[in-house]
Amino acid sequence: MSAPDIIVIGGGIAGLSAAAALSAHGRVAVLEAEEQVGYHSSGRSATMLHYALGDRLVRALTLASRAFFEHPPEGFTEVPLGRRTPVLVHAREDERAALDRLHAEISRFADLETLDAAGVHALCPLLNDQAVAGIAELEAMRIDAHALLQGNLRQLRSRGGELRTGARIQSIAREGGVWVVTSDKGERFSAAILVDAAGSWADEIGRLAGVQVLGLQPKRRTIITFDAPPGTDLEHLPFTKTIDDELYFGAESGRLFASPMDETPSEPCDAQPDEYDVALAAHRMEDRTTVEVRQIHSKWAGLRTFTSDQHPAAGFAPDADGFFWLAGQGGFGLQTSPAMAAIVESLVAGTPWPVADVAAADLSPSRFVRQPA
Repeated sequence: MSAPDIIVIGGGIAGLSAAAALSAHGRVAVLEAEEQVGYHSSGRSATMLHYALGDRLVRALTLASRAFFEHPPEGFTEVPLGRRTPVLVHAREDERAALDRLHAEISRFADLETLDAAGVHALCPLLNDQAVAGIAELEAMRIDAHALLQGNLRQLRSRGGELRTGARIQSIAREGGVWVVTSDKGERFSAAILVDAAGSWADEIGRLAGVQVLGLQPKRRTIITFDAPPGTDLEHLPFTKTIDDELYFGAESGRLFASPMDETPSEPCDAQPDEYDVALAAHRMEDRTTVEVRQIHSKWAGLRTFTSDQHPAAGFAPDADGFFWLAGQGGFGLQTSPAMAAIVESLVAGTPWPVADVAAADLSPSRFVRQPA
């Protein structure tokens, strides 16, 4: 039996970043069911760092994470973790009031430019004439998800931690004050602390451990890629989204990508795109821009997992000693992962609290767990 100090279940960005931070305080073993890290949600994200996503708490976590992406720890990565990519939120005439509200919310966290119709089309010439106003966050970043995952893995291993892939969990038991985890291959691991960072499967891990679950809801999101019109300057094209959760699009490997921002409830699974959502992405792209989607070159889907209040859960379970929840990062797991990892480190190892504008109670799993009468 392997006996690390901490077991982390889940090799996505939540689990790997937390494991890397915790490895400064003890030996950490990460157990990942797939044969590679970041196989599900972390590897199927639009990978942006921007403030038009989520609410005040999510934006505070994003702001607290930004310095990490700009100046990663020495030895963390040999390539930049991100590059500047403007984010443009555009609006039709009847959406101006919603745009003004979003501007007021985001301006607390980022410098924004207010654009008229000419400014919107100068920044994104692909939009059609219905786009009459916008706000632009010129200092947003496109995150290199692979570099981020590998950097955390490198940090984990440099501190004596380990990653076990293909380790699908079969059983979890509490024995003699420690958690004993057994994989479907018969490998056994024991540790005083078990971190459940299993993404869409986090509630399933909780059930195996006999812990009250959080009621997580995975939701499917679809992305397609297709050719840009001839002459499109993809190098300087912003990540562009509607004021409502209708459409976003941007440049991807010499083509365009787009998502209808679908949020279809799903069971935990290896998500596959639904043809209706694929067609919806193409339709909305053609409705909002001058682009004709003639051929879809690729399509994929991923699961974004939410708690009922759409805030992440990070903290020890109130009903099980040593069981730590790290779940419900929704669609913002990559851009908030440095702050969330530092929060996990604080809650587990007692380091200083890292985010002044977020309280531990805001993230506590206790808000979802029924207390005994």
